[in-house]
Amino acid sequence: MTTTQPGPAASAAAARLRIAVPSVADRVAAELRLQLADGELLPGTRLTESTIAEDLGVSRNTVREAFAELAAERLVVRHPNRGVFVASLGPGDIHDVYTVRRAIEVAALRGGGSPERVAAVRAAVEEGKAAAAADDEEALGTANQHFHRAIVALAGSPRLDTIMSQVLAEMRLFFHRATVDAHFYRSYLAGNEHICTALEAGEPDRAAELMLAYLDRSEQKQSAIHGG
Repeated sequence: MTTTQPGPAASAAAARLRIAVPSVADRVAAELRLQLADGELLPGTRLTESTIAEDLGVSRNTVREAFAELAAERLVVRHPNRGVFVASLGPGDIHDVYTVRRAIEVAALRGGGSPERVAAVRAAVEEGKAAAAADDEEALGTANQHFHRAIVALAGSPRLDTIMSQVLAEMRLFFHRATVDAHFYRSYLAGNEHICTALEAGEPDRAAELMLAYLDRSEQKQSAIHGG
């Protein structure tokens, strides 16, 4: 019986597929990143391999690989003989994170977006209003994260979405310290509304300028809170 070996083109396609499909560890890292962005994992929280493995139905080795990925992104830190903890970011990280946000959020707005993607921005704004009306500050913070995720999604770039997921996780670590003010996230509602309204009106450059000023104010506030 003759065995047919795959040709060069088929082998290359298979290699690309292996690269394109995220590993289980990548998916675990993405889930933990999302939990960080949504405020479910707070700075200084100890992360236990066995608990996460059981919760997500994966092996401890897989969780260990995910931890290594998140450590490279500075979202978690490993302390010898103590374990893995959610990072607590300092003043020196703030400007760098906001530099990234200006680069991708402002550019995403300048490009506009499909009606469906603009509708997702509006949905996040309305989510925030509903949370404020219900006096649910935790939900309000999550809605704010959804707003910024939807802004970057306007670009239709999976790579930018991935970058933003890391940035949002880092931002939630900054914002945790600021939320000793129970109404911290309410200060962003009006800005989110104005940006969304400009976008819906077909004024992407106006929306981008509003976002730039919004991020400048936010950085100044975070620097003051963190002593930067």
